[in-house]
Amino acid sequence: MSPVARRLALPLLLLLLLLLLCPVPAARQARRPNVVLILTDDQDVCLGGMTPLKKTAALIAHMGVTFVNAYVPSALCCPSRASILTGKYPHNHHVVNNTLEGNCSSKSWQKIQEPYTFPALLKTACGYQTFFAGKYLNEYGAEDAGGVGHVPPGWSFWYALEKNSKYYNYTLSVNGKARRHGENYSVDYLTDVLANMSLDFLEYKSNFEPFFMMISTPAPHSPWTAAPQYAKSFPNVSAPRNSNFNIHGKNKHWLIRQAKTPMTNSSIQFLDDAYRKRWQTLLSVDDLIEKLVKKLEFHGELDNTYIFYTSDNGFHTGKFSLPIDKRQLYEFDIKVPLLVRGPGIKPNQTNKMLVANIDLGPTILDIAGYDLNKTQMDGMSLLPLLRGDKNVTWRSDFLVEYQGEGYNGSDPTCPGLGPGVTHCFPDCVCEDSYNNTYACVRTLSASWDLQYCEFDDREVFVEVYNLTADPHQINNIAKTIDQEILEKMNYRLMMLQSCSGATCRTPGVFDPGYRFDPRLMFSNHGIRARRFSAQSL
Repeated sequence: MSPVARRLALPLLLLLLLLLLCPVPAARQARRPNVVLILTDDQDVCLGGMTPLKKTAALIAHMGVTFVNAYVPSALCCPSRASILTGKYPHNHHVVNNTLEGNCSSKSWQKIQEPYTFPALLKTACGYQTFFAGKYLNEYGAEDAGGVGHVPPGWSFWYALEKNSKYYNYTLSVNGKARRHGENYSVDYLTDVLANMSLDFLEYKSNFEPFFMMISTPAPHSPWTAAPQYAKSFPNVSAPRNSNFNIHGKNKHWLIRQAKTPMTNSSIQFLDDAYRKRWQTLLSVDDLIEKLVKKLEFHGELDNTYIFYTSDNGFHTGKFSLPIDKRQLYEFDIKVPLLVRGPGIKPNQTNKMLVANIDLGPTILDIAGYDLNKTQMDGMSLLPLLRGDKNVTWRSDFLVEYQGEGYNGSDPTCPGLGPGVTHCFPDCVCEDSYNNTYACVRTLSASWDLQYCEFDDREVFVEVYNLTADPHQINNIAKTIDQEILEKMNYRLMMLQSCSGATCRTPGVFDPGYRFDPRLMFSNHGIRARRFSAQSL
């Protein structure tokens, strides 16, 4: 037996205990399903972000199901990734932005949340061998939080990137030991390094336990460094000119209204270049998917393996004259790709149910046979949808929440805007601020395709969009929509902002089982959104 096999093999007694904790039907006990989760970084779906991935479409989408209404509860890397790992909304895992102060890979996160992530449960309760490679959380590896020597519980093999996405000149934590990489394409290009590590795991893993793999690529995050063979791809591609491109964000929050319209030619050239480079980096992800699927097939594992493909958030290029970023409340930032193939999933399926990345943890635990009633997760298992079960009761809304980031002093790029802004561009357009703090109810029911949002600022600003009539969210109808709907959405938002576990899955405003008592509105905090607080961590 190889050293890797000896390390992963469990004593018989422990294996029996694990089966008691994580029972599976008799027909599945012999070969419990494996799971692979591929997570990209900042990959949109609304602006054509899946277009370059021809192999991924053929090998995952065409062989399984595409969820066309998949969202994230926070359009920023660290809070969104924390939601994937915990199955919780940000107000329950308390990761509010990409900083240590915002609980991103902080000591508090490590102590309170990490022991109960779904990979930890897979390993300790279900006997899965677990493999992680790539970007974990943006502040992972920070010296104030244990450095790269910290290996989160639940991982048999750990190859995690220190800090944020890079393609060259980075450090990996290899099971807690730092490994420095340079700028030689053949041995250092991160997407390819992750592919090779993943193939090695599949080659040398134990054959006695099921496995879970999470592969988290840097692409298509900045600095958008393509592999040499793809650096000249898509020469004629530019950012989509949809109806919300390069227009003034009238009737929107002040941060959107402050964007300069029309954008300068240099800004448009910059975002077009960024859009093209993002596509170039994704070609290496496409190669990774192809190699992974071929390896699984070679080892006879493909038919018993669920493969999930998704992103931590969307992205925008020029929408409402904002150059490039994420973190806004609109579809282009909160909507993500979600493709799944696996045992029992019919090919070429499209699912229109409203799903969120808080559902990934419950789904994967459900696949492993874990009793979801033992968790405190806010999400729902997608397994009934994957199997094509009939008459599934499903959600019609979910919560989006974000706490804005800003500097105490004025940004040197934009001193005229005063303190509190951040992520500013040379022409003094800022993508974030302290009071870009909002919460939304995103509703998708038989009768309504609606988004209702409240800002925690002095304006107590409200944005409402009817996406059936206005799919690009140009017209804020907060002042014209029926007042009764406005009140119901306000109350529903307050309920979701305080929900936990099963209470996050109660009927939405337009569901038959919904009950609304207007008197309850006056016992809470009115229309003002409940602000996240680092002090509450």
